[in-house]
Amino acid sequence: MTIPSGSRLGPYEILAPVGAGGMGEVYRARDPRLGRDVAIKVLPASFSADADRLRRFEQEARAAGVLNHPNITAVFDIGEHDGAPYVVQELLEGETLRQALSGGRLAPRRAIDYGIQIARGLAAAHEKGIVHRDLKPENIFVTKDGRLKILDFGLASWRPLDAAEREQTESGHDPAGENRLTALPTVDIPLTEPGMILGTIGYMSPEQVRGKPADARSDLFSFGAILYEMLAGQRPFRGDSAADTMSAILREDPPDISETNQSVPPGLDRIVRHCLEKTPEQRFQTARDLAFDLEALSGISTARRPLDHSGSTPRARTRILGLALLAVLALAGAAFWLGRRSGAGPIPAIRQLTFRRGTVHGARFTPDGQTIVFAAAWDGKPLTVFSVRSGSHDPSAVGVPAGADVLAISPSGELALQLGMYLVEPYVSTGTLAVASAGGSEAPRERMQAVQWADWSPDGKRLAVVRDAGGRNRLESPVGKVLYESAGWIGNPRFSPAGDVIAFLDHWGRNGDLGSVVIVDLTGHAKNLSEGWSSIQGLAWWPDGKEIWFTGTKGGGNRSLYSVTPSGDLRLVYRQTGSLTLSDISPRKEVLIADEDLRLGIVGRAPGESLERDLSWLDFSALRDISPDGRLILFDEASEGGGDEGSVFLRKTDGSPPVRLGSGYSMSLTSDGKSVLAGSGRDSHTLRLLPVGAGEPRSIATVPFRVAWANWVPDGKSILVAGGEAGHGARLYAVGVHGGPAKPVSAEGVHLIPYANAIAPDGSSVAAIGADGTVSLFPTRGGEPRRIPGLAAGELPTGWDTSGRYLFVYRPGELPARVFRLEVATGAREPWKELLPSDPTGVTFIRPPHFAGDGGSYAYSYARSLSRIFVAKDFR
Repeated sequence: MTIPSGSRLGPYEILAPVGAGGMGEVYRARDPRLGRDVAIKVLPASFSADADRLRRFEQEARAAGVLNHPNITAVFDIGEHDGAPYVVQELLEGETLRQALSGGRLAPRRAIDYGIQIARGLAAAHEKGIVHRDLKPENIFVTKDGRLKILDFGLASWRPLDAAEREQTESGHDPAGENRLTALPTVDIPLTEPGMILGTIGYMSPEQVRGKPADARSDLFSFGAILYEMLAGQRPFRGDSAADTMSAILREDPPDISETNQSVPPGLDRIVRHCLEKTPEQRFQTARDLAFDLEALSGISTARRPLDHSGSTPRARTRILGLALLAVLALAGAAFWLGRRSGAGPIPAIRQLTFRRGTVHGARFTPDGQTIVFAAAWDGKPLTVFSVRSGSHDPSAVGVPAGADVLAISPSGELALQLGMYLVEPYVSTGTLAVASAGGSEAPRERMQAVQWADWSPDGKRLAVVRDAGGRNRLESPVGKVLYESAGWIGNPRFSPAGDVIAFLDHWGRNGDLGSVVIVDLTGHAKNLSEGWSSIQGLAWWPDGKEIWFTGTKGGGNRSLYSVTPSGDLRLVYRQTGSLTLSDISPRKEVLIADEDLRLGIVGRAPGESLERDLSWLDFSALRDISPDGRLILFDEASEGGGDEGSVFLRKTDGSPPVRLGSGYSMSLTSDGKSVLAGSGRDSHTLRLLPVGAGEPRSIATVPFRVAWANWVPDGKSILVAGGEAGHGARLYAVGVHGGPAKPVSAEGVHLIPYANAIAPDGSSVAAIGADGTVSLFPTRGGEPRRIPGLAAGELPTGWDTSGRYLFVYRPGELPARVFRLEVATGAREPWKELLPSDPTGVTFIRPPHFAGDGGSYAYSYARSLSRIFVAKDFR
């Protein structure tokens, strides 16, 4: 069946045929609603009666539809036309990897780049419980800009995993010895049965050849076969017949790649052979680990030394490390640090310090530089303080209470801890400052409440602390003497080696980590050294006091390692594909740094449904609002996937693909769902209107201060804005949607609750944070606030029910997040929900959840940070 150009399939207009295959015909089509071209795969109506073919078609659509990753083809829609089912996908321009290989083998650098992208796509699929099972060059597409896309999930096996199953999948351990990923939620599909061979001969794993169940490690074998072919120019397993090829897969090792390509680095050859092990237990156990090792080789193959002070042109240098498994680990570690650097000097020596799955928080060297003390939350367990000797891989717990974080270590070796830590903002925690011995022989001595950061002077005689007071975030040293104030938040204060200056990061908003590097002397004289960073965290002084090192990024991308002098001279020290956070630098010039995989996801429950659904899209899906009927969520992509300015999306809670509304960042959705209130990624003083339907984005107000947060007032005629004019503390302003000046409606020191929409349904009041840190109801037209009875200390309101009688409240930083329904008039409260993703490992906080109607439908964002600490030395 050929569909003529100009025909319509549902809302889509057929433009031209693209190709045909065993799973149907593919057409280029136009979606007039969004003004974009798409690809439509149509299963001919004559094949619809073929249950197996129809099952595979539905399987492909459903499997790909739950995946949102730049290296997997996006599925937008499914439908049926004249009895023929179809699936709508993103339109790709380029060629298949099979076509790309028609000219022969690829250069190692290109093969590594392609391999990294495939591994990342597989990691995303495997983490959703999806195994492809038919990976081959024909099912990998190379776009014109060099991005790889995994295609055709027609043989994939899938079902959502619970936490225990996900842990087993990620570790590669399947105690039952059988494939648990065999059925779709709505279709009974016994895809893996004993004796059934699925896949493509030449790329099948040994377990597939034997007709045994295939898990994620089977895809890694197929990946190894593809990587071998990219490097060698021929398949690793070949025979005169299908039976001969299958026999080779089961019993033979492929020829050495060096027989056809002597330029392949030994480390890359070892990775290929590790993928092609005959038994799954001997292969890489996760695609994420495989991607990490390939990224390390990417650094080796294109190694450029970090920039020195002269800023001269980088030059390449390749280094091959030793043999065997330990050498592979050493190779990965060294490559982790090979960035841009010119001029003479040694390559940093690297060793990995932590290996367990979870999140590392505060970490410091002891004064002698021989021991590292750090706090980590591993395998979903509470935050625990550990210590480990340099060169050891066996940390031991320090005898301090669970949940404590490490803030600093004094010259005499005492620990400054944050006890009872909870998050007041996404990146800011507060708790009780306490002091304990590094050995944990005595109970910590509590020193001060509500401290966010702390550091000791080099002589150990004074502390610098950061805390909120008077509606501002303050850096004090000694305690009580204010050296610097910010309307946003101050992070990572560190005394200089001489003790006369404190360097820190000043983040101008309360809802993110945009900021600057600032120094202040002990008289309060401050100097901004480097500003305009879109993400900046982690700071330490180089031991000679001539440079301040920090990790940050400008204009999107991952955080990299930089240094700046007190006079403002900036240089790049190291850049890599992952995101870095600097923890400390020892007197011996060793650098303690975390390699982070930080993601923000969304979980929600749609109206009439009993189960939650993952509504994440790309890598940093930040929930902003939910419609009153619970059928739409407003969210942003604020990291790599969002681009330089961020991107605003609207998505149905039934899991349908989202619609991109524009760039910038969003804050609130009108009650009728027709307009979005947004900020500009380039102009923090401007509020914009993004139409959900037809129309163009437009500016609706410009205010004389940076907008910290804003919400629509329910009548849609005005906006409540939080910000601070020069010389004033933060406060609330009313701004008309048709122009006019911003009118203050609260005293100074009042903040809206970021990421929440706590304006009462009738628009008369808003739950906000006062100058004293307590939450009250503030009239939106001005007037005195009134307290909220029954609200416990540390709790924040996240929204109202439709009647306006109840507030939903929770305590930030508490995991799981326990939500209560609080009656505003009486203070009576009842437990409502406990919110936590099914896999809690690495989850650091849950942002304010948004409830619709009476609270039966809801959505929330959660942050997951998986990190490892490395120690590097021999930096210049």
